[in-house]
Parts: sequence; C-alpha cells; structure tokens
Amino acid sequence: MDLKIEFTDKEITPWGGMILMKEIIRRTGINEILQNIGLPVQHSNRGYSPVQLIITFWVSVLSGANRYEHLEVTRHDRVIRKMFGWKKMAGHKSFQRYFKKFGQADNQRVFTSLFSWFYHQMHFDNYTLDVDSTIVTRYGDQQGAKKGYNPRKPGRNSHHPLVAFIGELRMAVNFWLRSGNTHTTNNIYGFMENTFERLRGKRIRLLRADSGFYDGKILEYLEDRTTNYIIAAKFYRPLKLAMARTKTYLTLDDGIEIAETLHKSPDWDRQRRFIIVRQEISRRPKATGKQLRLFGEEEIYRNYRYSLFVTNLSLPAKAVWDLYRERSDAENRIKELKEDFGVDSFNVHDFFATEAALNWVIMAHNLMSLFRQAVLKTATDHRLKTLRYKLFGIGSYMTQHGNRRILKLALAMKRRSWFMGLWERTNLFHWPVILSVEKP
Repeated sequence: MDLKIEFTDKEITPWGGMILMKEIIRRTGINEILQNIGLPVQHSNRGYSPVQLIITFWVSVLSGANRYEHLEVTRHDRVIRKMFGWKKMAGHKSFQRYFKKFGQADNQRVFTSLFSWFYHQMHFDNYTLDVDSTIVTRYGDQQGAKKGYNPRKPGRNSHHPLVAFIGELRMAVNFWLRSGNTHTTNNIYGFMENTFERLRGKRIRLLRADSGFYDGKILEYLEDRTTNYIIAAKFYRPLKLAMARTKTYLTLDDGIEIAETLHKSPDWDRQRRFIIVRQEISRRPKATGKQLRLFGEEEIYRNYRYSLFVTNLSLPAKAVWDLYRERSDAENRIKELKEDFGVDSFNVHDFFATEAALNWVIMAHNLMSLFRQAVLKTATDHRLKTLRYKLFGIGSYMTQHGNRRILKLALAMKRRSWFMGLWERTNLFHWPVILSVEKP
C-alpha cells in the first residue's frame, strides 16, 4: 500500500490524559502555596515564573522525562501549554539554571514548608514511618559524588540519600541528599527531627528501618520519644551467640520458625527484645536472611538462614515479623522513584541544586500517589510507567467554542465511559482530603 505524508497545523498532544492531573493540581491549590513559600526568585524580566517552572517540571516527569534533556517532551506541546494556561514553555536549561538558585537553607526552608502543608491537608493519623537509604550511582563530577558502599557498581562515585515514607499512604515525607561516602546513620537525628516537624500534629504508631540504622543511640533516641520501632539488627558476634543460645522456636509454616530473646549489648544500659526468624534452606531455597557462619562447623546452623529484629513492641513475635515485612513496600517506592521518576538521573554539578530537583521529583511522586488513591481507587497499585501509557498517553487536540476551550480525546468508544468516570471523580475531589490509615 502506498502512503503519502502530509502535515497539519492542528494542535495535537499525545498526553491528553494529563488533564486529570492538571485538575488535581488545581484543586489542591498548590499553585498558591508555591507562590507564598519563598521560592528563589528570577532576577531577569525574561525569566519564567518559578511556579510555572516547577509545575512544568512535574508534568514533564509524569509524561516520561527522567533526565534534564527529556524535559523538552512538553516544551513544544501547544495543547499542554493551553491546558495549563501558559504563554510559552521553558527549555531544559531553564530548569537547570533555576535549580542552581537553591542553596542548603533554601532547600530546608522551602521543602519543610511545602511538605508540612501537604500533609497538614490530609486527614490521617497513627501512621507508620519507614526510614531508608539508597545508593544513587553517578558518572560525572558532581559535588558530593564520592566512592563509598555501592554493591551494584563497586568503585563508582555515588550519592547516598536518606528518604522517609509514610507506609500506609505510599508517599515520601522527607529526602536528604548526602555524599556517597556517608555512613547510613550520618545526620540521622537531624533528618528524623525534620521529618517529625513535617508531620507535626500526627501520631506515629511505628518506625521501621533496615540494619543500616541499627545503633544503640538511635534506639535510645526513639525510646526517649516513646516511639515504637522495629529495626533489623546487624549480626555482631554477641548477637550471634545470643541467637545460638536460643533453642525454643515456634513453627509458623513449612520451613519457617520464630523465636525471641532478650539481649544487652556491652554499650547499652538495658536489655532489649529481639525477634529471630529462621528459614530452612532445603525447604525454602529463596529464603532471605543470613547464615550463622560463626558456627559453620555445626550442621544445624548451615541448614538455616536467619533474620533478626530489635523492637520495643509487646506484640506477639509473629505479629512483629508481619509488621516488618510490610516495610518491603518502601523498597518498591525507591525502585519506582529511580525507574519511573528519574531520581537517579536528575543531577547537575551543584549538590544543593541536585537535592532541590530531587525533592521536586519526590513531590511529583506524592501527587501521583494522591491521584491513584483519590481518583483511580483501583485494587492494583499501578506504577507510573503503566499509567503513563494506559491513562495519560491519549492522543488529543483542542478546539475553541466561543470563549471556552474543548479538549477532544481520541479514545475508543468502550473506554470513554471509563475516562468520564475518572473525570467525575476528579471534579469531586476535595482538599483537604481524608485518606485511610489502617489500625494495627
């Protein structure tokens, strides 16, 4: 079949479904908040409005941009421009220049105010806080990119940020960028205080963290705040000996047993409760955990992989383990932030400019999570890369009837009622919003 190529002047976008996110952004009133939280200003009369730059950045990230050059994805999209009421749209270098205006004090002030406002508008309480760190590999000469622990790319420079999530909401509440040679617990107290400040007025029911945060001073800090915690323990020799002395296990399932013990490390002033989970390797070859190699000569220890947790909860041991296993969703959030939102790609030379850009990425992730819960309400928690093509990627064009613009969506007949249902939910969205948090 012969095909002929012609051109059209009709304004067409591949991202017509973005009208739903545009409406959510409008209804939250985040535009007004951004105008009033003291964003760094543009000194040039030709500079773009900081609010427009940030919202354009979010729209581009949700449309598939995961590095600065990709921000051009929406620059020449006249439908998106009219959808948001902008006269013109910035190129990717405008974002780089603007984020370089952010210093350490700006990041602390702006993002503490923004995240505090965001969570104050949500009616939830008694939440679970998941604290984690991750490795972001760097290939250039960025500030703070140092050689440190990097299991996937040994010897490569990296950053080592801290991040905190609200488990039930699947949203991030804090993100601090750190040098790649930083220990996991470095700056943890300042990070935690800033996190609690952002969630002021909310009660924390539980804090969960991996073994990188296993430290007696951290446990004392949480106990002084009367904060419940479950933290994976490091397999130090005294703990291995304590585990070896524990002989009474309760069978939970085929090849899974659980026990508990009290242990006092030499530099502690009290005993603490430890939960031990062991899984038989022959029955569960994919079981997580570590072997007690200190006792390699004894057959029984070679048969199991062990997991160990310290907690101040008084719940049954199995309930403690079940609660900790739910923390795996934090790992899923980090994976999504890297693969779908470009957390490992939006970087420039300036350290605090990179931190600013990544915090704007984190807020884009939170808006997407809010959209999933308040509008989509599906049993399956689809990732952004799925929704990008299932929901946002709708070919569309815009017409005008009098003073009113009309967005024409190219949707198959059987999908039109589904989309209109989402549009109706979007128009029913109210801010502040009530989001459910499950009680233990």
